[in-house]
Amino acid sequence: MLKIEGWARDGCTDKEIAANIGINPDTLYTWKKKFPILADTLKKGKDVVDRQVEKSLLQRALGYSYKETSEKYEGGVMTERKVTKKHIPPDTTAQIFWLKNRKPEQWRDKPQSESASDKVLAKAIEILGGVDSAID
Repeated sequence: MLKIEGWARDGCTDKEIAANIGINPDTLYTWKKKFPILADTLKKGKDVVDRQVEKSLLQRALGYSYKETSEKYEGGVMTERKVTKKHIPPDTTAQIFWLKNRKPEQWRDKPQSESASDKVLAKAIEILGGVDSAID
């Protein structure tokens, strides 16, 4: 189980994990349903990498700073070491992606269209002359 969790943590898909085990992907899906410990192991491994990606996406969306170290060598001996603080500005694409996925009701591209029954009700109210008339 440790290897399976590791493969999931390394970002392998279920199909790739099945290939690593030497089974058909359908067999892995069957085993996941039959053996909850296997499904939990895969979920646990995938959760680790998912959280790392979420953290990276958030950092990219907000911008971040880091230190970059460069070293100069002459004749195999380090003669100079320089530490430079660098800044990565916020990325609007990452911000959009984050917002659309975290708050889709506010940030989706197109507002959700009314359902057919809502449209019929709105038309009926319009024909009847408003909500008060429809209720009377």
